[in-house]
Amino acid sequence: MGRALKQARIAAGLTVDDVSTATRVRIAIVRAIEADDFAPCGGDVYARGHIRSLARAVRLDPEPLIAQYDAEHGGRPAPTPAAPLFEAERIRPERRGPNWTAAMVAAIVVVIGFVGFTAFKGGSSSGDSKSQVAEGSPSSAGTSAPAPPKKDKPARPTGEPSDSAIAAAPQDKVTVQVSAPNGRSWISAKDHNGRMLFDGLLKQGQSKTFQDNSKINLILGDAGAIELYVNGKKIEDTFRPGAVERLTYTKGDPVAG
Repeated sequence: MGRALKQARIAAGLTVDDVSTATRVRIAIVRAIEADDFAPCGGDVYARGHIRSLARAVRLDPEPLIAQYDAEHGGRPAPTPAAPLFEAERIRPERRGPNWTAAMVAAIVVVIGFVGFTAFKGGSSSGDSKSQVAEGSPSSAGTSAPAPPKKDKPARPTGEPSDSAIAAAPQDKVTVQVSAPNGRSWISAKDHNGRMLFDGLLKQGQSKTFQDNSKINLILGDAGAIELYVNGKKIEDTFRPGAVERLTYTKGDPVAG
């Protein structure tokens, strides 16, 4: 076999290095096989693989060479059944007792979760019961009295401010309320330092209130649609619809600056 491979290599014009590079078989193993020494191959399986690779590299049919190798080295070993082999190599797991620590931790987690859920549910149910008792308690006449209406936040004023709002206007500041009962208007409001307090569209029915320590500067895009309340008092104006007005109010007004 080794002589046949060597002669085929020489006939193909290849060196040992060329065959080693093409087959990735080490040079020492190539030289040993050509000398019919298969010990460096590391076993019959590797020897057959090397013979097949070398034969293909030098353009020989590898099957006759493989058959000759098997005849000279005892033939191919009989295949070993897979199941017995795996059963022999399988490592049987060691029997272990139940993991009481993990079971105890899991039980504690379940108990804590159940207690927390019960407490939360009980608190919610108690609150609901108290609410139902307060709202559904019978009156002295034996009939259910309606629950008192909840106090809603007062809506933004769209017309004249109430007497309480007028009285609440601080005397040491200037307070300007801009309302749009008759339409919409663009407005701009700045404090005495020129800082922008508002710059945008005031829709019909909306109002804005501005306050400063000394002065409020206003620009009204459509003064005819606006009503003004300065320091709690309505400004009696003669603004025309569509007119642009620039106004300044200070403490002690309402007189347009």
